Amino acid sequence: MRGSVRQSADHSRSPPVAAWRCAGVPRLRSARGALIWNRWTVPRRGIMGSLGAVSRAPLDDGLASGMSGFSLSSEPFTLMRDCDAVMVPQGETVRLPAGQIGYITQALGGSFTVYVDGNLFRVAGSDADALGKEPPPPIEVPADATDADVEKLAWDQLRTVFDPEIPVNVVELGLVYDLSLEQREDGQRKVYVKLTLTAPGCGMGDILVDDARTKLEMIPTIAEADVDLVFDPPWSYSMMSDAAKLETGMM
Repeated sequence: MRGSVRQSADHSRSPPVAAWRCAGVPRLRSARGALIWNRWTVPRRGIMGSLGAVSRAPLDDGLASGMSGFSLSSEPFTLMRDCDAVMVPQGETVRLPAGQIGYITQALGGSFTVYVDGNLFRVAGSDADALGKEPPPPIEVPADATDADVEKLAWDQLRTVFDPEIPVNVVELGLVYDLSLEQREDGQRKVYVKLTLTAPGCGMGDILVDDARTKLEMIPTIAEADVDLVFDPPWSYSMMSDAAKLETGMM
């Protein structure tokens, strides 16, 4: 079954130094020296100016701890128009003004993680033009599409759901336990998903659930997506695909 949890016989491997508490907390650490952080608290400016100061975690043996993702390879941008963004991991929606300067730290799955004034934000693909990027093309479903066809599209859409700082989607991370469809009386479909986190209480939960729901409801004929957050069975490293383990250095 595509929605079943994958298990592995090898439970003895301990995670590498870049261990996780939840899907990205603490985040996978970048290569030594790649992250740029000051050791001290610095004032927030621009859009975040009214919210006080940012506490910067000191460098730990050349590796940045705490919030990560801003690296020498991050792409600078200037917002071309006002744009809504979701703070990571708080989940609060704010309005970033035209002219705001920042850096794109991740562009995967049709959405963007941006670094602005010491904070990370998620920008939806529908607002890609504000960053000077092309929005993702609309999803097309044939008129004679079967439930199996739409289910495949649903899995494909879940593969575009990423933690804002981890370059591995939730399916490959083993966070999707189940997916099923049902036909509604009006001919539309409803999709049910069971999604987990790598640890209860992960601050990314609401963001991942909302992103999964939004991505699924972009599929024509899916009128409603019910995404439940579950923790039984508890997630383990063995649930990751081999590709995910390779990407994160766990294999």
